[in-house]
Parts: sequence; C-alpha cells; structure tokens
Amino acid sequence: MGRIFISAAHGGKEAGGIDRGAIAGGTTEAKEMILLRDLIVTELRARSLEILAVPDDLSAAQTITWINSRGRRGDVALEIAANAANSPSVRGASVFYIANNSDRKSNAEQLLVGLLRRVPQLPNRGVKPDTDSGLGSLAFCRQTTLPALVMQVGFLSNPEDRALLQTRRRDFALGIVDGLVTWSRVIDPTPGTPAEANYPPINININGQSYTEQGILVNGNAYIPIDLVDLLRIDLSKAANVNRITYHKIVYVKAIELRDFNVAVNWDAATRTVSLRSNLVVCPGQFSRVMSNGNTSEVQLQLFLRNNNENAITKFPDIPKLYREEAGIEGVNYDIAFCQMCVETGFLRFGGDIKPEQNNFAGLGAIGGGSEAASFPSARIGVRAHVQHLKAYASLEPLVQEVVDPRFRFVTRGIAPLIDQLSGRWSADLDYGTKISAMLKRLYESAGLL
Repeated sequence: MGRIFISAAHGGKEAGGIDRGAIAGGTTEAKEMILLRDLIVTELRARSLEILAVPDDLSAAQTITWINSRGRRGDVALEIAANAANSPSVRGASVFYIANNSDRKSNAEQLLVGLLRRVPQLPNRGVKPDTDSGLGSLAFCRQTTLPALVMQVGFLSNPEDRALLQTRRRDFALGIVDGLVTWSRVIDPTPGTPAEANYPPINININGQSYTEQGILVNGNAYIPIDLVDLLRIDLSKAANVNRITYHKIVYVKAIELRDFNVAVNWDAATRTVSLRSNLVVCPGQFSRVMSNGNTSEVQLQLFLRNNNENAITKFPDIPKLYREEAGIEGVNYDIAFCQMCVETGFLRFGGDIKPEQNNFAGLGAIGGGSEAASFPSARIGVRAHVQHLKAYASLEPLVQEVVDPRFRFVTRGIAPLIDQLSGRWSADLDYGTKISAMLKRLYESAGLL
C-alpha cells in the first residue's frame, strides 16, 4: 500500500499565509478543515499507514509542487474542503475527480461511500467530474501527478452540515479514512519513482485515425507523445499548466489537458484506446466575444437546463426562447447570456437575496444605492434587462429596444467585449468570467458543439 498525501482546504491559500476560505456561522473553512485533517492523520497513523500532510502555509500551486516532488508510484492525494452557497438550504458532500477517468470516478465513489456510512445524516451530492466545478477544472485533480481527488465534506453555509462537522468530526475523519484505505489498496503498489516505473502502453486514435505510435497510462491517466499534439494544430509551447513527463527519452502530455484546447478526449477501457477529436463547431474567435451569434437551439438550451435542474422549466418554461429572442435583437450572444444566468441563479434555483418572482436573472442592482436587487414585471423584461446590461459592457452601439436595465447608463460602454473582462466588473469575483466560460463549455459539450 502506498502513502497518502492530504491537503486541508488549500485552494485559496496565498504563499506565506493561510486564507480562511469560506466563512459562515462564526467559523472558517480553513479552521474546520485543518481540525478535520489532523484527526484524519491521527486515524491513518493508528492504522499504521504512512501519511504526509501538506504544510498549511503553501499556496495552491506550491501545494501541488510539494506533492509532486515527493510522490511516487502507489501514492494517492486528497484535498478536503468545505463549500458555501448563497442559499443556506444547500447541503451535502461530494467528491470531484478528473473528467473522463473511470478509475478515478470509482475511487471517488469509494471515498464518498466511506464518509456517508459513518455520517448517514449527510446528504449525498454524488461524485462529479472536475468539469462540473465552477471553474471548469480543478488544478488539484489535474496537475497533481499522483491519483488525486477533491472532497467537499459539506456546506459551512448550511447550519445542519456545519453542526454535523463540528459535533461529529471524528466520525467524518473515520469515514474519510475508511474510504482512503479502500482507495489506496487498489492503486498499483509497484515500487519506484515515476522515472523508474514501467508504464503500460495504450493505443491512440486522433480524429478517427489510429496511430502506430503508442501512449502510456500513468496513474490511470492517458498520456500521448507531444509530437502527436501538432496533428491537432495545438501549440503547447506556452501552456505551462499542461502536465508533461519524460519517459524513455520521449516527452508525453496528459491527454485530458487538451480539452482546454477544444479537443474532445475519450477513453475506451476495453481496447485501451484514448481517442482525441478536434471538432470545434464554434469559431474560436467568437467563443468569448459577447457581441456575437449564439450556436445552440432552443431545445438544446432546455435540455441543458433540465439536466442540471429538473424543476427549472416549471416556473420559467420559456426562458430559453426568451434569451434567444431578446439577445438576438441586440446582437448579444444568447449562449453567453444564458450561461451567465445559469451561473448567477444556480440553474434557476436562486437562493440568497434574489427571489424567483423578481425576474432578475443576472444579479442586477437597483438604482439609488439600496441594498435590494432590481425587480422586473415579467421574465421577458428581466431577460431584456440582462441582455441590455451585457450590451452596455460589450458594445458602443445603441440599444434597439427601449432601455429597461436600471443601471445601463452607469456602465462605461464597451469596456468588456470579452467574457473574462466581466471579472471584477459585473462581479467582484476575479474568476467570474472563468466561471461563465466554463459553463459555456459545458453547454457546448452537452450540445455536441465541442
């Protein structure tokens, strides 16, 4: 059995200090996760397992470097974190794994089962690919060379989850340890550092064509020779976050990382084949441009919304149609506006300060400095206000329809023509644009456009 690396809520740390992370109920994510981590370490050592706890003062990037510099074949890595939501009713535990990796999905299920057996009162939010996270990928899952998972043990913003964590912390620790022991036992325990390992070969298929050159399987992840990346017309020379390893004097890259370059990546376990397909239907230059054409149908938007919230269409049955119509009138990309709505409302679950009856789908503020968000008389007018506010940021062109956005005149026109430029402007969240882009990529993948 290999060693276990564990990091406590490291995602927001800055070098030289500990970020508190989520804050709720008089406590912080950092405090709760460090206390839980310490119990996990104690329990693992009581079972004679070797555990390496990541120092708490490292940044996210430093955490990954720390693990990678010490890891060897047979080891595993886990990040434990607590979540927070706008609505205090949202609760439960989940585990994120690197997308398209069936082995890691199975490991995530083992870990989650271990926790829920010890704490059955904790709702099961399931295991999820990291592409379903707010940012579209998780560095801990992708950049850690060891098999790595991110476990969200509950929501600090929910009083029940918070009370469970604080009163039954040892049960949480025992459940996570049970899952970790099961997981680490199924990892190939062959000794040796990555440089000494013998990785099994795999087959490669690119755009429907099989190649005689083979890739390798490293900790359950497919790697392909970097020379084949050129066939996909991808330049990785400045892509620092793409995992590379040198094996038998050949440089290999982790196949799943190519997803960020609009490449579909799939794995066929039966034939041990990694398939890569560059099939970007959406013009790359238009992907992030707010003033552009949408690419999905009304049915595709309905399915995307229903698959993420089966009750979403009940109250707003025409919302996909409204976004296509209202955005089309003003020349705004309705896919982008629709995805921003999904981010802002949690797929029309709302929560927090904005109620469904306000028809405010983008967190628009009212005028006059009041604390309440704006309200609109109908869903159509709410969508129209959202679209107009996007146009204010992205274009210098006048509105086609009469202004209904209460804050249209306060925006510096044309300051943010691209999605990422909304970060820190529309929202104080500096990852705001990244979250919308990740949602847009999820939409296009579900619709078969990526």
